[in-house]
Amino acid sequence: MESVTVAQDSSNSHLGVFSRALEIRYRAKGVRCTLLKQISEWQLMPYCKFLDPKTPALVLAPMDGITDATMRAMLGSFGVFSWAVSEFIRVSNSAIPASVLRREVPELLSDSCAMPVQVQILGGDPGRMALSAHNAILAGAQAIDINFGCPAPTVNKHDGGASILREPCRIREIVRAVREAVPIHIPVSAKLRLGWDSIDDIDENAAMAEEGGASWLTIHARTRSQGYAPPVYWEPIGRVRRELGLSIIANGDIWNIEDFKRCQEATGCIHFMIGRGALANPRLPHQIAAELGISSDQPRETDWISLFERFVEFSKLHGSDLGTGTLGRLKQWTKLAHAFGEFPCFHELKRAENIEEFFEILNLNKGDQRKSLALDQTALSETVLK
Repeated sequence: MESVTVAQDSSNSHLGVFSRALEIRYRAKGVRCTLLKQISEWQLMPYCKFLDPKTPALVLAPMDGITDATMRAMLGSFGVFSWAVSEFIRVSNSAIPASVLRREVPELLSDSCAMPVQVQILGGDPGRMALSAHNAILAGAQAIDINFGCPAPTVNKHDGGASILREPCRIREIVRAVREAVPIHIPVSAKLRLGWDSIDDIDENAAMAEEGGASWLTIHARTRSQGYAPPVYWEPIGRVRRELGLSIIANGDIWNIEDFKRCQEATGCIHFMIGRGALANPRLPHQIAAELGISSDQPRETDWISLFERFVEFSKLHGSDLGTGTLGRLKQWTKLAHAFGEFPCFHELKRAENIEEFFEILNLNKGDQRKSLALDQTALSETVLK
C-alpha cells in the first residue's frame, strides 16, 4: 500500500484545516497516512521562489491590460522586483485549460525569466477555480493567487473579484478548494481589498482566507466602493498582520518613497506590492528595493525616451505587434505618468498613430522628457547608502 506523511494539527489554523483535508483525501484513496505530531507551517511549505516570511519582498502588481508578459519582462530586468503577479485570468463557465494559461503567462514555458511570475485566477465557482488552479500547475505554475480585489463593475456583476468580499464564507470555500487542488508545496495566496464598502470587513475576510489555507495575503488599502479614489487606509492592514499568523503584502497608493515609508510605519509589513506607482515613477522600485535591502542597483535609463526605447526592444523580442499592442501599452504608460507624475506632452502622444510618430513627438520634446523623469541619482545614492 502506498504511504504518505501528513502533518497533524488540531487547531483551526489553515495548516490544521489543510492537513486534515489531506488526511481525509489520501485515506479515501486507500493511502496509509503517517501523522507528524509537530511540524511548522514553513517546514510544510518547501523552498519556493516566492515569499519567505522573514525576507523583505517587493512584488509587481497585476494591472489588467498593462502588465503583460512584455511589460513584466522589462520591469523584471530592473533587478529589483522579487516576483510579479500575472494579470488575472477569468474563470467563467468552464475551467481554464493549460493551453490558455501558457498563452496568457508565457513565462510558464521558460526557466530563464527575469523574475518569477505567480498566476492569478479570478472567479466565484470553487470547483472551476480548483480545476483551473490544477491546470495552471500542469502548465508549469509554481504559485497561485486568487483575485478577490478587482473593483471593475463588469467583473463584479459576473461573480468575480471584489464582489465576493460581501460573502466571507465564500472566500474560505474558494481558497480551500484551490488549496486542496494543488500540491502541498505550491503556495496559494489571496488578494483582497479592505471590504466592499467598509474598511472593517477586512478582519473577517482575511480570517476566512486564512482558514481556507492561504499561504499569504495581499491587501489593497481601499474598499471596492472607493475604486481607486483616496484616501487609503493602511492601519487595518497592520491590524490584520498582527492578528493573523500569515505574512501580509501591503498594497495601495505608494507613489513615492515617502508614501512607502508611511505605509511601512502604519502596517509594520516587510512585503510590499506596487503597480501604477512603478510606471508613473520608474525610480520608485529602485528606491524601495534599496530601503528594504533587496537591491542597490540604480536605474539604467535616466530619461523617458530611453525607457520607452527599451520597452520597444523587449516588445520585438516577445513578438508583439508594434503597430497596436506596443503602441497601446506605451500610451497607457504615458497616461499613468501624466495622471500621477510629471509627464509633459501626453495629449500629443495619445494621438500618435504609430510607433514612429510616437517617438517623433517625444524627440520634439526631448528636453522636457529628460527633465520630467529627473532620476535624482544623488538622492537615490543616499538611499542606497543608508
